[in-house]
Amino acid sequence: MTYHAPVAEMARLARILGHDRLAETARYGEATPETRTAILAEAAKLAEGVMAPLRRTGDSTPARLENGVVRCSPGFRAAYQAIAEGGWVGMNADPEHGGMGLPLSLMVMVNEMMASANMALSLCPLLSQGNIEALEAHASEALKARYLPPLIAGTWTGTMNLTEPHAGSDVGALRTKAERADDGSYRITGQKVWITWGDHDVAENVVHLVLARLPDAPEGSRGISLFLVPKLIPDADGRPGVANRLKVLSLEHKMGIHGSPTCVMAYEGAQGWLIGEENRGLACMFTMMNNARLGVGIEGIGIAEGATQAAMAWAMDRVQGRTADGSTTIVGHADVRRNLMTMKALTRAARAICYDCAFSLDMARAAEGAEAAHHAGRGAFLTPIAKAYGTDTGITVATLCAQVHGGAGYVEETGVPQFLRDVRITSIYEGTNGVQAMDLVGRKLSGDGGAMAGLLLDEATAVVEAARAANHPTLADALNAAVSKARGVTGWMLKTDAVGRGAGATPYLRLLALVLGGSALLRAALESGAAEDMALARFHLLQLLPRAHAEAQAATAGSEMLYALDAETLTSTV
Repeated sequence: MTYHAPVAEMARLARILGHDRLAETARYGEATPETRTAILAEAAKLAEGVMAPLRRTGDSTPARLENGVVRCSPGFRAAYQAIAEGGWVGMNADPEHGGMGLPLSLMVMVNEMMASANMALSLCPLLSQGNIEALEAHASEALKARYLPPLIAGTWTGTMNLTEPHAGSDVGALRTKAERADDGSYRITGQKVWITWGDHDVAENVVHLVLARLPDAPEGSRGISLFLVPKLIPDADGRPGVANRLKVLSLEHKMGIHGSPTCVMAYEGAQGWLIGEENRGLACMFTMMNNARLGVGIEGIGIAEGATQAAMAWAMDRVQGRTADGSTTIVGHADVRRNLMTMKALTRAARAICYDCAFSLDMARAAEGAEAAHHAGRGAFLTPIAKAYGTDTGITVATLCAQVHGGAGYVEETGVPQFLRDVRITSIYEGTNGVQAMDLVGRKLSGDGGAMAGLLLDEATAVVEAARAANHPTLADALNAAVSKARGVTGWMLKTDAVGRGAGATPYLRLLALVLGGSALLRAALESGAAEDMALARFHLLQLLPRAHAEAQAATAGSEMLYALDAETLTSTV
């Protein structure tokens, strides 16, 4: 099974979404369309030639723990070295510490390629990128000088330690302790679970960002602090020195991403350094988590692209029965065509949402005044949609890939089951998709009284008007009806209570995603005039977008049906 990076598709979508505007800013002046094309071409070589050939290897030969040392899958060390040496870890990082200073929107395109090629390996640089971002925003100058250069160079890697055995989404329930030491550092004691790339043998050192609670800290999430805890404590010259008091207790045996070592970590009075202010750790960690959520949405797109390519190749090769159009392979069967069109349309629509989110996050940093504020709000609003819809799309498309393959899609040697096993985690980690939906209707929607939702729906209405002007009334009517539904549900959400909003949060997120994705496909088709683009937009608007009306009904149904059974009756197995 081969992977071909969709470089032309990525570059074209970036142009349609307005990414060329970034090169007009002082911060990203070097990010011209020509530079973007050149970088994507080089990243494609890495993804296709170095990472993709190891996808099945990582799946069949997982990372393992030997005498307290994690040994990664065969070939992963050399492949990671190629990632680091190419500068791909620090694409978005500050040049002051060795980064390229390129836009996030370009980095997510590269990360999509890496996820398509080898999701398990791609998680290593992804976690380092989040680690770098948190340190750039909140660490002291001394910690930045010591830790950012090797992290950006990829000679050290980074992790995020939030979850504990009893505390998942409820981060405020964590028990890991931090005690002040006389030398200004802290001693960290506790256990963390599900730590992605928590240990390995592909780089010199691992830098953990750990949430912990000081003895005099307030209860709940208000009393959490963030600490930098290295595996090997740097010596006076900044080189990895003595081992810190931490260890890997075990590796999780997971459904997928077998090549990614997911560790249970024990901290036994490990030396750490405070990031930001005491008891403000959650705010520091969210700097890392917000863009990590977009990154996970991109993982979903990456798997969707890989699965789509696999299904297309199989459909063009597999001979099975007579087809409606006389094709010699199953690509001529109507139901196979429906699956393939669904896969392609969903992948492009979700990709557009994720790329649009990244663009606004970039503009929030590069623009000034009202424009920066607008994009900050826009990027924040789109983040939970990008994460949830991107990952839901990955799961849906991976499932359809197996369906197109028929019985062969259930057989490991084809590589198809790995798509579904690898992508399934994406709707769970970095905040489950239910948490994303609650964030959308809670902080994001209620926070500004629905203003940003209205602005995004106004953008979709502009596409409706452009479609009417271009003489596509059927498509304009379909999109307009869905936009009207979304406006009505938004108004309902703002008037109802928190329980009602929570009950309708997930269908509301899906409703907005269908509208924004369909709008993006139609916008692209109107701009390009290409037959393929118009065919995909038509399919999305007339075959997939009608689901928006069902989502609207579910979103406004209230909570009564969800609580019609008491907990004991609901969970009874008798």
